[in-house]
Amino acid sequence: MAVAAPELVRLDLEHLIHPNYHPSEHQDPLIFVKGRGAMLYDAAGREVIDGLAGLWNVTLGHGNTELAEVAAEQMRTLAFASAYAGSSNPPAIQLAAKIVSKAYPNMDAVYFTTAGAESNESAFKTARYYWKVNGQPDKVKVISRKFSYHGLTLGAMSATGLPMYHTMFGPLAPNFIQIDPPYRFQSPWGDLPEDEFGIKTANFLEEAILREGPETVAAFIAEPVMGAGGVIVPPKTYFPRIREICDKYNVLLIADEVITGFGRTGKWFALEHWGVQPDIVSFAKAVTSGYLPLGGIIMSKEIARAIREAPAGQRYMHAATYSGHPVCCAVGIKTLEIVERENLVERAARMGERLLRGLERLYELPAVGEVRGLGLMAAVELAEDRQTRKLFDPQKETAKRVLAMARDLGLYARAVGDRIELAPPFITPEEVIDRISDILYESIAEVTGR
Repeated sequence: MAVAAPELVRLDLEHLIHPNYHPSEHQDPLIFVKGRGAMLYDAAGREVIDGLAGLWNVTLGHGNTELAEVAAEQMRTLAFASAYAGSSNPPAIQLAAKIVSKAYPNMDAVYFTTAGAESNESAFKTARYYWKVNGQPDKVKVISRKFSYHGLTLGAMSATGLPMYHTMFGPLAPNFIQIDPPYRFQSPWGDLPEDEFGIKTANFLEEAILREGPETVAAFIAEPVMGAGGVIVPPKTYFPRIREICDKYNVLLIADEVITGFGRTGKWFALEHWGVQPDIVSFAKAVTSGYLPLGGIIMSKEIARAIREAPAGQRYMHAATYSGHPVCCAVGIKTLEIVERENLVERAARMGERLLRGLERLYELPAVGEVRGLGLMAAVELAEDRQTRKLFDPQKETAKRVLAMARDLGLYARAVGDRIELAPPFITPEEVIDRISDILYESIAEVTGR
């Protein structure tokens, strides 16, 4: 028998601790009970646009019966089998091969995880492993960027560049260093020409490597488009210069494509936009359209060879019970099949352009500081003064109030600070894409009064 909405709220408040939890923000929680396509339905029967595709991940939309049927059939056939060395299963093998075929040309092998943070932890460990195998055991440091998000396990949190995630869980793990990102709206160098700004902010990596000592730096990790930090799209000069610096100092480039991988930006993998190939790719979220927990890392030929050819005393002793889970991998295979069949990577590019065009109308509102995005991920940054880039007083919680009104008008999205973030499913209809910007326009105008 279905549980009534008030009883669900009571049980939630009494027994469930949520991610990013504080009771002051959870007294009247939204309880979603159904999803269909690009829409979500709460326990009170209200319909809202899923403006963040779940949590950046539900690319094929909600209620996809093909994925549900594949999961059920795989559960009936082989629900679980260990993928530890010495055994394997067909879905894991086939999905790994499929992912490599869609990834950068220099990629060769996949290690599976269950989530993005676990993928980045695996990337950090693999980078250290690679340098130890190659006789450089002191190369252990990882450089990341402020405003980045790489997960919240201890190592991933230490790479994450959003201090609000650090406050109650410090100290951070040693050997993690952060540099300024290519974030023009909140940068003291934001008035530089775009190409110069890209080079200047990329050069912060070289300065950090020289300061720490190249012989101690294992890797640089970067989201091609920074997601939770505000959908920060770098200038075209940024990543080519980053690749030059990594090559110059023998530093591995880790592309955190947990959000951007498998089509979100209009390319299968996002560094394709800048013609750059990383050494390791971390992924999760979209590989199963969010239907089951699955992530991993994709390794270059050189790194995979180091693992395969290592002597017995240098075994790759990294493991997780659910690595290569057959049900998750079967759903991953079907997800990528649907993305290909329906040309959804190309659709993400096309619908992303439509979304961005609609959002640019928000510049009519003085409270809109910047609109930015790439593919089907976009952000609206609110500001008290667009010209001076003066931000609203954080105590006003402007974006939070805007999103509360947007929910009442039929849009569910997310904000970090006063950066409203959007990433609807790839299958979102055109008219729904247009409604997103209409709802935000009305909400921002009403809340800010201008």
